[in-house]
Formats: sequence, C-alpha cells, structure tokens
Amino acid sequence: MNSREKGKRGERELAGELRRHGYDARRGQQYCGVNGDADVVGLPGLHIECKRVERLDLYAAMSQAEHDAPDGMLPVVMHRKNNCQWLVTMRLDDYMEIYREWEAGKH
Repeated sequence: MNSREKGKRGERELAGELRRHGYDARRGQQYCGVNGDADVVGLPGLHIECKRVERLDLYAAMSQAEHDAPDGMLPVVMHRKNNCQWLVTMRLDDYMEIYREWEAGKH
C-alpha cells in the first residue's frame, strides 16, 4: 500500500475513533483538499495532524501542525503504530492551559 493511501486510511480510522467519543469528525481534506487543512476536523479549537506510522519524527510532525494551524487553534499530533493505541502529542504550554481549565471546572 502506498503511503498516501495508508495516510487516508489512518485519517479515516482516527475520525472514527473521535466519532466514537461523540464528535462529528471527518477527514479534513476529504471534500476540499486545500493544503494546510487539518488532517482530521471535528474537535473545535484543535488543528489535528494525523500520523499512522511505525516510526515517527514527533518534532517534525509537531512542526508541521504548528505551521499549518490557523491563529487561535491548538496544534496537536494524534498518532499510533500497529497494535498500539492512539496517542496525542501537544506542546506543554497548551496542555497546561487545558489542564488548568479542566481543574478549575472541578471546583
């Protein structure tokens, strides 16, 4: 399978997982194909770079997400390899902002 097809399959798989969690997610370039679109859309406020590979340069993937993310969107990389669960990588400052909001909502 060529890498483009594997990428599309990974994006569909991730969108399905996000739908399972209750979000109306889909491949970002499914309809318009504009460069700079998020790989998967449907989580408000997040610009998602999807990687479904065995070996991943996380810093390069995050750099791509940061470069492509519009102002006001948090860049994240959602990734997994075979026989493993999906993981999310994001900048520490962005994570801490989300965590503070979550923590404040608990009190």
